[in-house]
Order: sequence, then C-alpha cells, then structure tokens
Amino acid sequence: MNLSRRDLFRVTAAGLLVAGCASGGANTETESSAGTLLRSAAKLPEPFTVPLPVPPVLRPVRPGHYEITQRAAEVEILPGLRTTVWGYDGIFPGPTIESRRGETTVVRHRNELGVPVVVHLHGGRTPPEHDGYPLDLVAPGAAREYVYPLDQPAATLWYHDHRADFTGPQVYRGLAGFHLVRDDEEDALPLPRGEREVPLMITDRSFAADGSFAYPSVDPSLLGQPGVTSEFVSGVLGDCILVNGAPWPVMEVDAARYRFRILNASNARRYRLALDPPGPGFTQIGGDQGLLAAPVRHERLQIAQAERYDVVIDFSAYSPGQEVTLVNRLGDGGTARVMRFVVTRRAPDDSAVPDRLADVRPLSRSDAVAEREFTFRRGGAEHHGMTLWTVNGMPFSADGVVAEPALGTVELWRLRAQNVPHPIHIHLAPFQVPGTAHGWKDTVDLGNGDQAEVLVRFEGYRGKYVLHCHNLEHEDMMMMANFVVR
Repeated sequence: MNLSRRDLFRVTAAGLLVAGCASGGANTETESSAGTLLRSAAKLPEPFTVPLPVPPVLRPVRPGHYEITQRAAEVEILPGLRTTVWGYDGIFPGPTIESRRGETTVVRHRNELGVPVVVHLHGGRTPPEHDGYPLDLVAPGAAREYVYPLDQPAATLWYHDHRADFTGPQVYRGLAGFHLVRDDEEDALPLPRGEREVPLMITDRSFAADGSFAYPSVDPSLLGQPGVTSEFVSGVLGDCILVNGAPWPVMEVDAARYRFRILNASNARRYRLALDPPGPGFTQIGGDQGLLAAPVRHERLQIAQAERYDVVIDFSAYSPGQEVTLVNRLGDGGTARVMRFVVTRRAPDDSAVPDRLADVRPLSRSDAVAEREFTFRRGGAEHHGMTLWTVNGMPFSADGVVAEPALGTVELWRLRAQNVPHPIHIHLAPFQVPGTAHGWKDTVDLGNGDQAEVLVRFEGYRGKYVLHCHNLEHEDMMMMANFVVR
C-alpha cells in the first residue's frame, strides 16, 4: 500500500473524527495546560465508584518474542455505555511488556485497524529502523517486527502510536501501554513489589452521548467540512480523568508501602498531583529513564505529558478505613480529582526505600562538545490558512535536519517554549537537567516563556531520530524536527 504523505494526511477511519460536543469548550490556554476543554455529552459517573484495573502482563510467544494485534474493540468505560477503543490486543491501556536489561525483546505488531499505525517505544534506546519514525507506517492488514536491544538501566517505558499528523487521535483512541525494563541492580533493592508495585497511566478523555470517545478533527486540509474545527489546535483537554482506563477509580491498599509507576499519557493535560490528606507525600525513587541516585520527597508532583514518576507512598501513616485521594492541583471540578485509595488493614511490610538507589554520574557543561538552541512556538509557517506549531520557525519535514551530533558525545541543548507550555521529548538520547535531582530524563516540562538547558548524551546508534513537543496536537501540527546521529 503506497501512499503519499499528502494522501496519508487525508486518510481517516470512519468515526475517528467527531465534532465537539454541543455544550462547547472553554479555552484554558494557561500556565497549567495548553488546550481547549471538550465537555462530555455523556453522563459521567460519580468519582471513586469504579475499581482500579491493572493492565495484564503480556506473555511471550517464545522467550523474548511477543505478538500484539492492534484492533478495535467495545469496552465499558462509563457504566452502562459502550466505548469503541483502538487497543493493543483490543484493550486500553495495552498489555504491559516486561523485559530484562540487555536481553533483546522483539514485538510483532499486526495492524487490524482501518488506518496506518506506527509504534514508538518511548524512552527506549532503539536503532532508528525500530524507533517508530513517524513516516515508517504499518499499513492496515500488515505486520511489522520491532526489535529492542534494551541496553539500558531498569526504567518505566511506554509504547504508543506515533503516526505523522495523527498521533493525537490514535493515542486518544487507546493506543498506549507500559513497557517495563528490569535489571539485577534494581531487583537487589528492597522496594515494594508484587501486588504492591502498580503502574498508573493517567489520561483525560471526553465522551459523546453514546459513550464513544469525543475527539475533534484539527486536520487543516479538511477545514470547512462538517465537524472540523481549528479550535483545538492548542490541545484537546478531556473532562473525565481515567487511570488505567477507568474513570476516577478507587483502589484498596494495605497500611504499607506501595510503589507506583505514574505516567501522564494525556494528549495535552499537565497535572500537579498531591495526596489529600497529605500524610508522608511521595518519595520519588525514579523518573523517565530509571532510578535516581537517591530518593527525593515531594508533597506535589508536577507531571507533563509523557513524563514518568516512580514513587513510593507509605500508607502506614494512615489509619485503616481512611480514604486518601490523589488530587490534581491544576484541575478544576472533575479534573481536580484523579483517584482514591482506601486503607483497609494493617499488614506485614518488609520493604524499604534505601538512601542510595543507583549510580547516576552527573554531567556538567564541560562535558558538552557543542551547544544548540531550539525554540518551540506557534508561527513561522501556515497550512490551509492555519498557523502551525514549529521548531525554530520551521514545520516538520522528512528532509529537514536541525542537528548532527556525533555518536558518543554530549551536547548542551537550550530549549525554549513560547506561546504556551510545551513538554519536549528527545528520541534515543537520554539527558540531564543541570541543577535538578531528577536523574536521566527523556522529556522536559517547559512552561510558557521557560528555557531549559539539557545535557544530551548520544549513545547507542547512528541514524535519524526526532525531537518534538509531546502535546500531541502540537506534534500533529508539525512541532517536530529531525536530528541525525553521525
């Protein structure tokens, strides 16, 4: 199936692009989140009435080899209504893949959806041909093997769709899942494990009256057609918070330590998470790219799209029967609440959070062999009369290259955000933010007008990769650029 990029820009599946709900949206382009609120027409459930689901761990078909079918399926997200999801194996979130450091994992994806797909292992140090470059499409009815060497420390990674121009609607439909990398060093730590190690994928969605996902078309080539609007080009914000695909769920916990791998997989919403009542707060043990050198305590967690926080919560500070709510200090109304924990009983707990977690050597400016600047803003290019989101004033082009770092080197990249907040993700290359204790990262949160200097380490593979904003509507509207590791 050979399609030009222009054709791909126009290809959609029936029902993928739906008009905004009749109640309209409220513009919320503030420091909290860039985007427009899309209100649900469906009746949303009372918070904390649905149990927290945990995605199943995928079994290999043989050692190191997995198979996933991307397909549509009907599921019950809102009680009493059916929602069609585009899911990995028909579920949202997709099944969790668990791998060992240095042991190659092969995942064969078969596409049974009506549109092309691309799979990106977010945070993976992956050869370019398996990284999920946005134009490396898997056509409907086709299959592709992605090979992940995973020569990297234990970390919370995730996989999601990365199709050029349509990442936003396809992830919104459900194409996202966890991929956990484990290693001997982490296994030797006395951290909570088993049923007390829980992944939490936080997303926001809106629903049409029949329970289907509501997502507006922002395709500029279709402007003027029914249901197509430019209102949401800054981002689509849902009014229903889902955790692991369930609306405002509740989880029963022992009065003990739990480890939560928190992922913000929302298209455009940022969160400032807190516990109510606060108790001991969050003890952060890891971030995007693995364990920190030492634990860091937080009362609040500011988490942008695609960032991960690996935290321990000690529920022994609460009494049995007490309710603890995970709230969002950047939210309003329903979006100010995320989920609830109910402490059920005292229980034995042999876990601990050691004072030292991993060997993380801090980089310094003297390690950098080059410095570069990248500005992320709206402006510099238009398409069908719509102003695009750009990197250094240029929209994404398959042929453009903004940097050519050498393999094995470190560079200082100065990232600037204009107009609205932008979470910036760099493929392949982990980086550090000098002056912080967040360890190795792959995504950095920038507020409007913010600048971050990041020290990027290029290791592993030569080839073409991308950096982009992880507000998915910004990414789809061309806020992405190529770099080539030489």
